[in-house]
Order: sequence, then structure tokens, then C-alpha cells
Amino acid sequence: MSDVLFTSAATAKNGRDGHVKSKDGQLDFNLVNPAGNKSGEEGANPEQFFAAGYAACFDGALNNVAGKQNKEVESETTAEVSFMKDPEDGGFKLGVTLTIEMKGVSQDEADKLAKDAHDFCPYSKATRGNIEVKLNPKAV
Repeated sequence: MSDVLFTSAATAKNGRDGHVKSKDGQLDFNLVNPAGNKSGEEGANPEQFFAAGYAACFDGALNNVAGKQNKEVESETTAEVSFMKDPEDGGFKLGVTLTIEMKGVSQDEADKLAKDAHDFCPYSKATRGNIEVKLNPKAV
């Protein structure tokens, strides 16, 4: 790896029915598998963390590309991460829908900014060709 700007670290113990904690202690959560939680225990799941990270990263990328195009936008990005069965191997896979609300632009501009942000966003780069990501830009 070259030109590393920073590194984050977290450790999970006992998988989806365990615990996860970031090295700096900012994240510290019990994990509960929502697909198999019959006891009603409360806790987080990996898809929530992925959704939060992707939403934050994509919204930052959107504001970056908007600024480079001299457009002022107010934006809000919601990432819906779905955990699904994978018929190809009998396992599981993820899918993402990004709903991006933008004030200050037309729908055509919102569509273009969302596409440009998707090209630029590190999470989008990491998922490209690996999982289905649907963009749902909305000029509001």
C-alpha cells in the first residue's frame, strides 16, 4: 500500500453473535444476527456499520465532486445495505441502494453528480464489480 493517509482498526469476536470494538474505543458494540435473533437481544450488525461508512463516504465524495464542478449543494445520503441469499454458491451476498437527496440542483444535475460521486467514492471503488449498487439521486 502506498501513500496511506490513516488506518482504522476494529476487532470482532464470535462473529455475528459476538462483539466488535474499534482500536480507539469509539465503536464498542454487541453484535446480534438479525436473521437469527430469536431471543430479542439488542445489538448491531455488520451491515449497519457498512451502511454508515458507505453513506458518510459517498456523501463526502458527492460534496467533493460538486465543489469541483462549482455547484453548491446540500446533500443527505442514505445507504440501505441488504443481506441476501446468493443462489450462485448457496451462501450470502450484499446489495446496496444509495438514496442521495440534493438541494440546489436540478434532477439532471443530481443524476450526474451522483454518477460522478460513484466514480470517485472509495467505497464505490471497493464494491465496483463485487456487489450491486443502485443509485437513487433525488433533487429536492
